[in-house]
Amino acid sequence: MLAKLLNLRKRVPEFVPAMTPGLRVYAVGDIHGRLDLLDRILMQIDADHAARPPAERHLVFLGDLVDRGPDSAGVVERIRTLAEGDPNVHCLMGNHEEIFLRSIEGDDKALRLFCRIGGRETLISYGVTPEDYERLDYVEVVEQLLDRVPAVHRDFLTSLQEILIMGDYVFVHAGIRPGIPIAEQKLAETRWIRDPFLDHRAPLEKMVVHGHTVAEEAEMLPHRIGIDTGAYHSDRLTALMLENTDRHVFST
Repeated sequence: MLAKLLNLRKRVPEFVPAMTPGLRVYAVGDIHGRLDLLDRILMQIDADHAARPPAERHLVFLGDLVDRGPDSAGVVERIRTLAEGDPNVHCLMGNHEEIFLRSIEGDDKALRLFCRIGGRETLISYGVTPEDYERLDYVEVVEQLLDRVPAVHRDFLTSLQEILIMGDYVFVHAGIRPGIPIAEQKLAETRWIRDPFLDHRAPLEKMVVHGHTVAEEAEMLPHRIGIDTGAYHSDRLTALMLENTDRHVFST
Protein backbone atom coordinates (compact mmCIF):
# COMPACT_ATOMS: atom_id res chain seq x y z
CA MET A 1 0.00 0.00 0.00
CA LEU A 2 2.79 2.42 0.91
CA ALA A 3 4.54 1.72 -2.39
CA LYS A 4 1.31 2.50 -4.30
CA LEU A 5 0.90 5.80 -2.47
CA LEU A 6 4.49 6.77 -3.22
CA ASN A 7 3.99 5.96 -6.91
CA LEU A 8 0.81 8.05 -7.01
CA ARG A 9 2.65 10.93 -5.39
CA LYS A 10 5.38 10.74 -8.01
CA ARG A 11 2.80 10.99 -10.79
CA VAL A 12 1.25 14.22 -9.47
CA PRO A 13 2.29 16.84 -12.07
CA GLU A 14 4.13 19.99 -11.00
CA PHE A 15 2.21 23.24 -11.19
CA VAL A 16 3.00 24.94 -14.49
CA PRO A 17 2.35 28.70 -14.43
CA ALA A 18 0.38 30.10 -17.33
CA MET A 19 -0.07 33.54 -18.83
CA THR A 20 -3.58 34.95 -19.19
CA PRO A 21 -5.17 33.37 -22.29
CA GLY A 22 -4.88 35.55 -25.38
CA LEU A 23 -1.89 37.53 -24.10
CA ARG A 24 1.70 37.32 -25.28
CA VAL A 25 4.02 39.08 -22.84
CA TYR A 26 7.63 40.09 -23.45
CA ALA A 27 9.61 41.06 -20.34
CA VAL A 28 12.93 42.88 -20.79
CA GLY A 29 15.70 42.86 -18.21
CA ASP A 30 17.83 45.72 -16.84
CA ILE A 31 18.95 48.01 -19.68
CA HIS A 32 21.23 50.46 -17.82
CA GLY A 33 21.67 53.02 -20.57
CA ARG A 34 22.32 50.58 -23.42
CA LEU A 35 20.04 52.08 -26.07
CA ASP A 36 21.86 50.09 -28.76
CA LEU A 37 20.90 46.81 -27.09
CA LEU A 38 17.36 48.00 -26.38
CA ASP A 39 16.82 48.75 -30.07
CA ARG A 40 18.16 45.32 -31.01
CA ILE A 41 15.99 43.44 -28.51
CA LEU A 42 12.91 45.38 -29.64
CA MET A 43 13.59 44.30 -33.22
CA GLN A 44 13.89 40.69 -32.02
CA ILE A 45 10.61 41.03 -30.13
CA ASP A 46 8.89 42.45 -33.22
CA ALA A 47 10.18 39.57 -35.34
CA ASP A 48 9.23 36.94 -32.76
CA HIS A 49 5.74 38.36 -32.35
CA ALA A 50 5.19 38.56 -36.12
CA ALA A 51 6.22 34.91 -36.54
CA ARG A 52 3.62 33.66 -34.04
CA PRO A 53 -0.18 33.42 -34.34
CA PRO A 54 -2.13 36.60 -33.50
CA ALA A 55 -2.23 37.54 -29.79
CA GLU A 56 -2.42 40.68 -27.68
CA ARG A 57 1.18 41.77 -27.14
CA HIS A 58 2.43 43.36 -23.92
CA LEU A 59 5.90 44.74 -23.20
CA VAL A 60 7.16 44.77 -19.61
CA PHE A 61 10.41 46.58 -18.77
CA LEU A 62 11.69 45.45 -15.39
CA GLY A 63 13.41 48.69 -14.38
CA ASP A 64 16.97 50.02 -14.11
CA LEU A 65 16.74 51.89 -17.38
CA VAL A 66 19.43 54.35 -16.28
CA ASP A 67 23.06 54.55 -15.07
CA ARG A 68 26.29 52.81 -16.06
CA GLY A 69 25.69 52.55 -19.82
CA PRO A 70 26.28 55.47 -22.22
CA ASP A 71 22.74 56.56 -23.16
CA SER A 72 20.32 56.59 -20.24
CA ALA A 73 18.56 59.66 -21.67
CA GLY A 74 17.98 57.82 -24.95
CA VAL A 75 16.65 54.72 -23.18
CA VAL A 76 14.21 56.74 -21.07
CA GLU A 77 13.00 58.61 -24.15
CA ARG A 78 12.57 55.44 -26.20
CA ILE A 79 10.52 53.66 -23.54
CA ARG A 80 8.58 56.81 -22.65
CA THR A 81 7.62 57.17 -26.31
CA LEU A 82 6.65 53.50 -26.55
CA ALA A 83 4.48 53.77 -23.45
CA GLU A 84 2.81 57.02 -24.45
CA GLY A 85 -0.80 56.21 -25.14
CA ASP A 86 -0.20 52.44 -25.20
CA PRO A 87 -1.63 50.62 -22.15
CA ASN A 88 0.14 47.42 -23.24
CA VAL A 89 3.59 48.89 -22.51
CA HIS A 90 4.48 48.61 -18.83
CA CYS A 91 7.62 49.81 -17.06
CA LEU A 92 8.59 49.08 -13.46
CA MET A 93 10.67 51.26 -11.19
CA GLY A 94 14.09 49.90 -10.33
CA ASN A 95 16.38 50.98 -7.53
CA HIS A 96 18.40 53.08 -9.99
CA GLU A 97 15.31 55.09 -10.99
CA GLU A 98 14.58 55.62 -7.31
CA ILE A 99 18.10 56.94 -6.65
CA PHE A 100 18.01 59.09 -9.80
CA LEU A 101 14.74 60.77 -8.80
CA ARG A 102 15.81 61.27 -5.19
CA SER A 103 19.06 62.85 -6.42
CA ILE A 104 17.13 65.32 -8.57
CA GLU A 105 15.17 66.24 -5.43
CA GLY A 106 18.47 67.00 -3.65
CA ASP A 107 18.54 64.00 -1.29
CA ASP A 108 22.17 64.05 -0.15
CA LYS A 109 22.49 60.34 0.62
CA ALA A 110 20.91 59.35 -2.69
CA LEU A 111 23.07 61.85 -4.58
CA ARG A 112 26.30 60.40 -3.23
CA LEU A 113 25.13 56.90 -4.15
CA PHE A 114 24.01 58.09 -7.60
CA CYS A 115 27.52 59.38 -8.31
CA ARG A 116 29.00 56.01 -7.31
CA ILE A 117 26.68 53.69 -9.25
CA GLY A 118 26.73 55.15 -12.74
CA GLY A 119 25.27 58.62 -12.31
CA ARG A 120 28.25 60.13 -14.13
CA GLU A 121 27.29 58.32 -17.33
CA THR A 122 23.63 59.25 -16.86
CA LEU A 123 24.37 62.96 -16.49
CA ILE A 124 26.73 62.90 -19.47
CA SER A 125 23.94 61.32 -21.54
CA TYR A 126 21.86 64.41 -20.73
CA GLY A 127 24.49 66.72 -22.20
CA VAL A 128 27.13 67.39 -19.53
CA THR A 129 30.64 66.90 -20.93
CA PRO A 130 32.98 64.49 -19.11
CA GLU A 131 35.36 67.39 -18.43
CA ASP A 132 32.62 69.54 -16.91
CA TYR A 133 31.31 66.63 -14.84
CA GLU A 134 34.72 66.17 -13.16
CA ARG A 135 34.59 69.79 -11.96
CA LEU A 136 31.13 69.55 -10.39
CA ASP A 137 30.53 69.35 -6.65
CA TYR A 138 27.40 67.68 -5.29
CA VAL A 139 25.36 70.89 -5.24
CA GLU A 140 26.27 71.54 -8.87
CA VAL A 141 25.36 67.97 -9.84
CA VAL A 142 21.84 68.62 -8.55
CA GLU A 143 21.73 71.91 -10.44
CA GLN A 144 22.73 70.14 -13.65
CA LEU A 145 20.14 67.40 -13.10
CA LEU A 146 17.40 69.97 -12.61
CA ASP A 147 18.54 71.93 -15.65
CA ARG A 148 19.11 69.06 -18.06
CA VAL A 149 16.69 66.24 -17.25
CA PRO A 150 13.43 67.14 -19.05
CA ALA A 151 10.27 67.38 -17.00
CA VAL A 152 8.65 64.74 -19.23
CA HIS A 153 11.41 62.29 -18.24
CA ARG A 154 11.02 63.07 -14.55
CA ASP A 155 7.25 62.71 -14.79
CA PHE A 156 7.55 59.44 -16.68
CA LEU A 157 10.00 57.92 -14.18
CA THR A 158 7.89 59.09 -11.23
CA SER A 159 4.86 57.31 -12.71
CA LEU A 160 6.53 53.90 -13.09
CA GLN A 161 4.75 50.87 -11.66
CA GLU A 162 6.06 48.81 -8.73
CA ILE A 163 4.39 45.44 -9.26
CA LEU A 164 2.54 43.98 -12.24
CA ILE A 165 0.48 40.78 -12.06
CA MET A 166 -0.53 38.96 -15.23
CA GLY A 167 -1.83 35.41 -15.14
CA ASP A 168 0.22 33.22 -12.82
CA TYR A 169 3.16 35.65 -13.00
CA VAL A 170 4.17 38.69 -10.96
CA PHE A 171 6.71 41.10 -12.44
CA VAL A 172 8.91 43.13 -10.09
CA HIS A 173 12.32 44.74 -10.35
CA ALA A 174 14.26 42.96 -7.61
CA GLY A 175 11.98 40.35 -6.04
CA ILE A 176 9.51 39.91 -3.21
CA ARG A 177 9.77 39.08 0.48
CA PRO A 178 8.85 35.37 0.90
CA GLY A 179 5.99 34.78 3.30
CA ILE A 180 4.41 38.19 2.68
CA PRO A 181 1.34 38.37 0.38
CA ILE A 182 2.07 40.21 -2.85
CA ALA A 183 -0.56 42.82 -2.00
CA GLU A 184 1.36 43.63 1.22
CA GLN A 185 4.89 43.81 -0.20
CA LYS A 186 6.95 46.88 0.76
CA LEU A 187 7.90 48.86 -2.32
CA ALA A 188 11.43 49.43 -1.06
CA GLU A 189 11.96 45.66 -1.04
CA THR A 190 10.53 45.06 -4.51
CA ARG A 191 13.24 47.45 -5.78
CA TRP A 192 16.16 46.36 -3.59
CA ILE A 193 15.75 42.87 -2.07
CA ARG A 194 18.41 40.23 -2.72
CA ASP A 195 19.36 37.38 -0.35
CA PRO A 196 16.03 36.69 1.41
CA PHE A 197 14.44 36.34 -2.02
CA LEU A 198 17.32 34.75 -3.93
CA ASP A 199 18.03 32.18 -1.18
CA HIS A 200 14.37 31.13 -0.99
CA ARG A 201 13.60 27.75 -2.56
CA ALA A 202 9.92 27.02 -1.84
CA PRO A 203 6.94 27.89 -4.07
CA LEU A 204 5.65 31.47 -3.95
CA GLU A 205 2.21 33.00 -4.48
CA LYS A 206 3.07 33.66 -8.15
CA MET A 207 5.98 32.87 -10.45
CA VAL A 208 8.24 35.91 -10.01
CA VAL A 209 9.88 37.50 -13.07
CA HIS A 210 12.62 39.92 -12.02
CA GLY A 211 15.89 41.66 -12.84
CA HIS A 212 18.27 43.46 -10.43
CA THR A 213 20.66 40.56 -9.78
CA VAL A 214 23.07 39.84 -12.61
CA ALA A 215 23.62 36.30 -13.88
CA GLU A 216 25.45 35.08 -16.98
CA GLU A 217 22.27 33.53 -18.36
CA ALA A 218 18.57 33.79 -17.55
CA GLU A 219 17.80 31.90 -14.34
CA MET A 220 14.79 29.59 -14.70
CA LEU A 221 13.83 28.24 -11.29
CA PRO A 222 10.55 26.64 -10.14
CA HIS A 223 9.50 29.84 -8.33
CA ARG A 224 11.36 32.68 -10.08
CA ILE A 225 12.85 33.73 -13.42
CA GLY A 226 15.73 36.23 -13.36
CA ILE A 227 16.61 37.97 -16.63
CA ASP A 228 19.25 40.57 -15.71
CA THR A 229 22.30 39.49 -17.72
CA GLY A 230 24.38 42.63 -17.02
CA ALA A 231 23.73 44.42 -20.31
CA TYR A 232 25.92 47.42 -19.52
CA HIS A 233 29.11 45.32 -19.34
CA SER A 234 28.21 41.97 -20.96
CA ASP A 235 26.69 43.44 -24.16
CA ARG A 236 23.79 41.01 -23.60
CA LEU A 237 20.28 42.23 -22.92
CA THR A 238 17.78 39.46 -22.26
CA ALA A 239 14.04 39.20 -22.88
CA LEU A 240 11.49 36.57 -21.87
CA MET A 241 8.37 35.66 -23.87
CA LEU A 242 5.40 34.22 -21.98
CA GLU A 243 2.28 32.87 -23.65
CA ASN A 244 -0.09 30.28 -22.15
CA THR A 245 2.41 27.84 -20.58
CA ASP A 246 5.14 28.56 -23.14
CA ARG A 247 8.37 30.40 -22.32
CA HIS A 248 11.07 31.56 -24.66
CA VAL A 249 14.27 33.42 -23.71
CA PHE A 250 16.37 35.37 -26.16
CA SER A 251 19.24 37.82 -25.87
CA THR A 252 21.05 40.37 -27.98
